[in-house]
Amino acid sequence: MRTTIRGALAALALLPALALGAPAASAASPSPSARASGTPAPATKAGTSFLTAVNLSPGQDAKVAASTGDYLYWAFGASEGQTPTVGLTVDLAPSADRHGPQTWSVEVFDGLRRRQSCTAGTQNATAEQSATTLALDCTLREVRTWAEPWSGDPLPGTYYVRLSVNDVPQPDLGLASSVRLHVAAKGDADNAQPEGGELKAPLVPPVGGGASTAKAAAPVAQEEHWYTGWFSGWNSRWYWTIGGGCLAALAGVLGYNLTRHPRGHRPGHHGVVPSQGSHPGGHYAGSDRP
Repeated sequence: MRTTIRGALAALALLPALALGAPAASAASPSPSARASGTPAPATKAGTSFLTAVNLSPGQDAKVAASTGDYLYWAFGASEGQTPTVGLTVDLAPSADRHGPQTWSVEVFDGLRRRQSCTAGTQNATAEQSATTLALDCTLREVRTWAEPWSGDPLPGTYYVRLSVNDVPQPDLGLASSVRLHVAAKGDADNAQPEGGELKAPLVPPVGGGASTAKAAAPVAQEEHWYTGWFSGWNSRWYWTIGGGCLAALAGVLGYNLTRHPRGHRPGHHGVVPSQGSHPGGHYAGSDRP
């Protein structure tokens, strides 16, 4: 009887350990569906400005429910040698609710918010009132490793996609619509042509993760010289001020001496001017008058 009771108590003591171990084992082994799927889930939100743009990871799409007339922003990263392509499909509101054609536009900006030109694709498209969908796409130029400061060439870093409505009847503003976004990139760093230079850091690295694939270079230590400490620090201004004051005082004394006595000699060294009463006979020296 005692043996049976002891066995039952031991089994009850093991139950909490088995209950805690079961979730850990299930968490350690991922499900077959998660293991088979290597692409992230589509983003379901979009920003309303550059600051609130939703970052997209490499290979991540977006599927967003929006209102006609809203500005939608997304951000993605591009590396040197890649040629990004942005494709959008807009599911319009039912034709019975619309009052005319709609014109949509897609634009792509770099990290400095400079508008990048498209080499191929339809940036502006007009959907008639009977249309149900509208397609837009834009293919950028190949991302370069470096560019001149005055040029607008695409560089590694963050890129922004903006979707907007250019022309729409006033009653159609606010109608429900849905947008699907797909970003593809062809090429990699091996395809980048040597340009004779190298970009040290990507343009405006994003705050969120997954929007930039370019790597920033490590900061370079500033080279120091024997005269570096003379022009740095708050004490150096006092040293230079005192030294400049002393030099100004010496220059003032030297200038005074040069202007007061141009030849550097006092007038008494050239002889004493005789008084009028010292001339013989009361006549001026050298005068022929009686």
